[in-house]
Amino acid sequence: MAIVPPRDNTTTVGSFGNVASDLVVGSLLFALYKMQASDKNWVFRSVARPVSQTAKASSPSHAPTGRVGPVAAIVMLVVVAASYVVNAMDRQVFPVVLPNIRSDLGFSLAQGGLLATIFTLGIGVAGVPSGYLLDRISRKTVMLIGILLYSAFTILTAHAFGFADMFGYRALSGVGEAMQNAALFSAVGAYFFANRALAVGSLNFAYGLGGFIGPLLGSHLATSTGAWQAPFYLFGAIGLVFVVLIAVVVKRKFTEQVDVPVSAAGSRDFDHVPANLFNRNMLLLGVAAVVVGVAMYGYIGLYPTFLREQLGFSTGQAGFAASMFGLGALFGIPAGWIGDRFNQRNVMIGSLLVGCVVGWLLFNGPTSVGLQDLLSFAEGAVASGFLFVNIYSAMQRAARPHMIGRASGLYVASFYVPAAVAGYLFSELVGWVGWGGAALWQLTVLPVVAVVALLFVDPRRFNNATPARSAVPVEPG
Repeated sequence: MAIVPPRDNTTTVGSFGNVASDLVVGSLLFALYKMQASDKNWVFRSVARPVSQTAKASSPSHAPTGRVGPVAAIVMLVVVAASYVVNAMDRQVFPVVLPNIRSDLGFSLAQGGLLATIFTLGIGVAGVPSGYLLDRISRKTVMLIGILLYSAFTILTAHAFGFADMFGYRALSGVGEAMQNAALFSAVGAYFFANRALAVGSLNFAYGLGGFIGPLLGSHLATSTGAWQAPFYLFGAIGLVFVVLIAVVVKRKFTEQVDVPVSAAGSRDFDHVPANLFNRNMLLLGVAAVVVGVAMYGYIGLYPTFLREQLGFSTGQAGFAASMFGLGALFGIPAGWIGDRFNQRNVMIGSLLVGCVVGWLLFNGPTSVGLQDLLSFAEGAVASGFLFVNIYSAMQRAARPHMIGRASGLYVASFYVPAAVAGYLFSELVGWVGWGGAALWQLTVLPVVAVVALLFVDPRRFNNATPARSAVPVEPG
């Protein structure tokens, strides 16, 4: 691939900054409109829906009675979502400063690629245990422990002196992130279950915001201080502040709701949803989660290195391009809204096909700063905005309401465990077939496997299916 020296991106950054501001404001207004103007859908409609006997019998003992008011619910959603912003900042900053870390500690490209994504191993390994833990102790407790853990190991990352201890710190920070992730998505998905994909999308909006801020702030701190450790100190400290804030502000009536409120009257039938957690829909969606995780984190782990070492981008240019992925992830809110209102399987398939094209263009297409920024934005919109949100919510919908915690844990494991080797796999492919060939196989060919798997998913067996749509034979438990 011909290498074209990047032009100065001062104008590009300014114009994209204006676009970023408009997108953030517009998405926030959209979310608040849906929560407030459609209050019945987000809060009161949940109370009005009938309860299944299964949900009653299986409600966890720590589930509270009653709900917080709609304004309080939005305030608490904003607080827990803000904590997820910090989570994303921590995840996204490492690849941006990776060239500095490699230079300082003498890591190879393969070692750097592994370190850039190894935190997902901790997330994935802890995902299923976190899901089972959520069925036994409060989500709020699990969330607080998780934030405390990943904040502590983020700070310790700055003290690493070699490959082995940095490997451990990054992997263990993932354990904390898994606990926060499973608890947070379970709590918000259960509280706003009538619009689950939109609720998950609001959290992915927070992730996108952190993914946008993290690389920009991290590259600025590393450049201005001359120390790659600076971002890890700052992000870890902010995480510790959120431990206190959530403990004080967020109530159990918000975090501990069951999928269908116990206070509702009547009975709702979930017989069309398989009783077994590991049902056909769940397994097929799990395959899609594996594929998207490996493809997305292959890009995340080494994209800034590709820009700096292959295209000659500066640290600031590479950081801004990486941050555009986070900006694209802000599409999580409209992506969730679309997934709630249209055939979710078709939404996921369409997103995967678009992602195949974008992934190839990132490493084989235009080499200018502005177009790379645009492609990175598109990758974030597709992979994190549409696919992460809709696969996550679909896996929750593939289970009966009382198994939401385990479904969340299964998604986390499916998405993040294979992603742990995504950076290493991509670096090995680069050695064999070059950057463009690696992108072809990992970001374009591999997602076709997920497309095939999703063709066999049956949305009529989702727990949000209407009686008319769900009139299908019951799958054996």
